[in-house]
Amino acid sequence: MLMEKAIVHYDLDSFFVSVERLKNPTLIGKPVVVGGSSERGVVASASYEARRFGVHSAMSSQMAKRLCPDAIFVKGDYESYVRASNAVTEIISEMVPVVEKASIDEFYCDFSGMEKFFGCYKWAKEIKARISKETHLNTTFGLSTSKTVSKVATNEAKPNGKLQVLTGYEKLFLKPLAINKLPMVGNTTAKTLRTMGIQHIGTLAAMPIKLLEAVFGKHGKLFWERANGIDDTPIVPYHDQKSFSKEMTFDKDTTDVVRLKSILVFMVESLTFDLRQQIKCTGTITVKIRYSNFDTYTRQTHVFYTSDDQVIIEKVMDLFDNLYDKRLLIRLIGVRLSKLVQGYSQINLFDNSSKLAALHQAMDKVKHKHGEKIIGRAYGMQTNKPPVIKSKTLPTTK
Repeated sequence: MLMEKAIVHYDLDSFFVSVERLKNPTLIGKPVVVGGSSERGVVASASYEARRFGVHSAMSSQMAKRLCPDAIFVKGDYESYVRASNAVTEIISEMVPVVEKASIDEFYCDFSGMEKFFGCYKWAKEIKARISKETHLNTTFGLSTSKTVSKVATNEAKPNGKLQVLTGYEKLFLKPLAINKLPMVGNTTAKTLRTMGIQHIGTLAAMPIKLLEAVFGKHGKLFWERANGIDDTPIVPYHDQKSFSKEMTFDKDTTDVVRLKSILVFMVESLTFDLRQQIKCTGTITVKIRYSNFDTYTRQTHVFYTSDDQVIIEKVMDLFDNLYDKRLLIRLIGVRLSKLVQGYSQINLFDNSSKLAALHQAMDKVKHKHGEKIIGRAYGMQTNKPPVIKSKTLPTTK
């Protein structure tokens, strides 16, 4: 007999805003927007008071100001968000056997088998209460037999709520909800579904799989399964990877600076792609040079947490220029990204580099489909053939 799955999804309510309010209690009860307030600024997070006016994340700051003229803009302090997230992670990890940290403010927990010992719903409430007591942050959780249904339940219970969907009631719970409430249905997919006359998840669940596959390809069956509450996606245990690094040893020692810098760009683009796939940002960048006499030197710099290609490339070039001795032949070069934190590159939302986010997303899609070497900056692809680069990862710790 198979064990019944029990999956809990925790989400920290209006996380960035909540952390800012801990630092500045005068913000409590007021419409607060975390993000840049300049003409090119973007909203990273909005309080529920601001959301009532239609303000939401990824919206331009100028639009947010028009919708909510009284909104208080806070630039944001990503390091404080990381500290708060780590505190919550420690609490959950102590109380749950299997935890997946989906983002800086979102967690999936596998409670399967705990029902007869503690009672899953009761245990989930105790964790929620402990997070509130020790960090003063509110969480909402959803409990069901799958990640998809639990996440939807969390969103329905927000803010500071809790909701359990009992086994066998998944379809009934999802049926009346709008199709955009399904996690994997984005704006474009929702628009296509609406043109097909599908407004609610229940209608999507009743559609023939063949029809959905004809319209959406292989995703059609996945949409149907999720709409019917079917999701066997496992919980991926959380591990804190220490660093990402790449290095290259040349067959023939070189002083070709153009080629060296081209390879460094190639390395950075590969590393940042890996960062974004694991939803991580780096706070420390290191460049390594080994000369023909085997003398090895490194130089590093600290940055505000990011996974932005351009930001990291500029820092790597500065480090290389300061480190390189033009009189000596180079045997090896490398780049390491360390001081990693979980989360999206929110830093792009706090400054004027947010326009690059769409470019990174588009390039990552192409790399997913055709491989990492298919697309990149022209400067990073100047070598006659793509360099063979050795990847190195430090041991992971839980």
